[in-house]
Amino acid sequence: MEIQYYGANCVRIVTKKASITIDDNLADLGLKSVTKKGDIALFTGPHGDPKEEAKLVIDRPGEYEVSNISVNAVAARAHIDEASTKAATMFKLICEDIRVAVLGHIYPDLKDAQLEALGTVDVLIVPVGGNGYTLDPVGALNIIKKIEPKLVIPTHYDDGAISYPVPQQPLEEAIKGLAMEQRETAGKIKIKPGDLGEVAQLLVLERQ
Repeated sequence: MEIQYYGANCVRIVTKKASITIDDNLADLGLKSVTKKGDIALFTGPHGDPKEEAKLVIDRPGEYEVSNISVNAVAARAHIDEASTKAATMFKLICEDIRVAVLGHIYPDLKDAQLEALGTVDVLIVPVGGNGYTLDPVGALNIIKKIEPKLVIPTHYDDGAISYPVPQQPLEEAIKGLAMEQRETAGKIKIKPGDLGEVAQLLVLERQ
């Protein structure tokens, strides 16, 4: 399994049998969409139309099985929503025996039932830009401690190139707030079962 980061919340996961694009709202930020024909497109929140490129679009809670990938989509309160609203969707993917969770712009107070639905997680993809729009390092760290993943990949921070509607914290500030052991920065990561250690590490993926 290979993971690449394209800015904002957008990541692309490629396995031997499928490609999954998550939160490809890049066109809204003046960037080029990275969704390719035949991709499985997942969205954790509001999104534009991926048109004919996507093989399947999943943007609501439920359990799905496609191209040897198990997808569990879990309802969650969006960061800017009222407490009674669950407008966001978290994802738990099982690809090639690797368990990946993608949180999106959620409120940091996850309930026991939501944590149980996510279950054991190897790789956690989590926004850290904060400023009232999404998780900040404190909220992200709170969730990381509850989920206990082996690898954490931060997203949705100020990288100096993307102009967000709500300014986001620079990556350096977010890393300080997370206070985690950091692996080397990489353009992409290839993961096989057994590659990950027991102590949670932080991996920064360079924007493609």
